[in-house]
Amino acid sequence: MSWQRETGYGRRSKGETAMARYKGILGDRLHARTLPAQQAEAMIGVTALNRMLKTGRPVSVRKA
Repeated sequence: MSWQRETGYGRRSKGETAMARYKGILGDRLHARTLPAQQAEAMIGVTALNRMLKTGRPVSVRKA
């Protein structure tokens, strides 16, 4: 576990999981040609993905 803390593995793992989720749902490539259009396309995709994740996330309530 110490090597994971030292190398920041958990952060990397979360990033890889997020990218796999993005690619699995929205596709492997961007369709826009110019960089500003690609940035806008990626932002729209991320917003849609976050909205989908928020919808499916359970609401937890702690009981005493």
